[in-house]
Amino acid sequence: MLFGVNSCQTDDSIAQQPFVIAFEKQSYDFSKIPDVQEIRLVFSEEAKANGSVVVRVTPTDAAYGVDFSTIPAAQNNNVEIPFQAGQKTISFVFKNHIFPFDSDTKAIALEVIEINYTSETSIQGYTQSVISFERSIGAVLLPEVGGPNQGNQVFVDLSTEEITKGRRDSWDLGFHGGDASRVTINGSLYMAVKQLDATDIDAVTLASVQQYQSSVAVGTFDPVNENYIDHPNGHLDQTAIAEVSDGPENNKVYLVNMGYEVGSTMPPVGSVAVAGNPRGWKKIRILKEGDGYLLQYADLSSATHEEVAISKNAAYNFTFFSLATKSVVAVEPEKTKWDLCFTVFTNTIDGAGSYGYSDFVLSNLKAGVKLYRVSTSVKAFADYKFSDVDEASFVNDQRVIGADWRDVFTGGAFTDRYYVLKDIDNNFYKIRMLGFLNDSGVRGYPKFEYQLLQ
Repeated sequence: MLFGVNSCQTDDSIAQQPFVIAFEKQSYDFSKIPDVQEIRLVFSEEAKANGSVVVRVTPTDAAYGVDFSTIPAAQNNNVEIPFQAGQKTISFVFKNHIFPFDSDTKAIALEVIEINYTSETSIQGYTQSVISFERSIGAVLLPEVGGPNQGNQVFVDLSTEEITKGRRDSWDLGFHGGDASRVTINGSLYMAVKQLDATDIDAVTLASVQQYQSSVAVGTFDPVNENYIDHPNGHLDQTAIAEVSDGPENNKVYLVNMGYEVGSTMPPVGSVAVAGNPRGWKKIRILKEGDGYLLQYADLSSATHEEVAISKNAAYNFTFFSLATKSVVAVEPEKTKWDLCFTVFTNTIDGAGSYGYSDFVLSNLKAGVKLYRVSTSVKAFADYKFSDVDEASFVNDQRVIGADWRDVFTGGAFTDRYYVLKDIDNNFYKIRMLGFLNDSGVRGYPKFEYQLLQ
């Protein structure tokens, strides 16, 4: 949690710094509380004496004792939660009496109104929380990308606080679910592809493509390798694999560099090891089949190939396929149910071509999510309000946050910038990145805060 106090406290007096108590979460989704929900509050430091916190409970279209109750019980709409010296968190229980729900208009506002501790207490930080069916008003989240090997891709929906996590090596190709017949490659594994002048996949051999293998790769510092990756801006019309044509004769065979396994070694503290052993090579050809796709694939040494039909699913940006397991796999949530993705990523460097990045943050541009960056020299994060949003500043690029939020030399997040995000439901959030190291200085532990602008 973020508190507006110095975290370095002395032990000789409990009155050296204000004692701050705040809600751990700013909002809770009513629909996800079929029975009880623990509501936690956190302290800015360990309590050095006994005390209590008073939380006011203000319902809307809900009645205490009928629709909900609390433990401890509320007296005159107030819940008093005692704590003992040595505690750093407290909690009370919210009990839901109305599952399944008879209305989505019910809401319960919670507010810290009193701290009985010492004269040097301070009611600040996240002093309010709400239980409702409405969008999240904000949170501090820690996407689990997997430490210094960063083996996971993590998708975050800000309005619901939903987090979806999966292994980034679980898929190789993504087949677009919309009108365009486009196929993406897994840039988190540093995959690369080259179109060949061939339509017969079985006629392509290792000998016929060997001359290309050194250049069809990420990180060669040759600008030509940008031709072999999806453009990192996320625009669907700039995939490395051309749009699948109605005419079979126009759909060529592709040489596929499968990139690298997820790293497994433990690097020095503060470093990453995201790339393991090479995953080898494949050859593929993609044709249309009905409203979907027909994928042909084989090892380079094979004189025959396998085929699989892949249907479009308009609810998702892509349907994902693993060449390793020869199966369709679940990766992303539905396209309307995520905003940000934390992942390893293939980006570009001006004049040096494609290059691999860790700690990368993408936005769901293909579904219409957009962001722009704000300098703290213009306005402080805490002061930025809905009235400050500039629609003209939103950028048509999925890399607005990218990797420019962290300083790998100091091991910290830049504090001179934050971001404004507009989701597909026209919710506006301000976002600031807080760090990417854990308490031991180990890399691969991103943390960020966001707040609803309203």
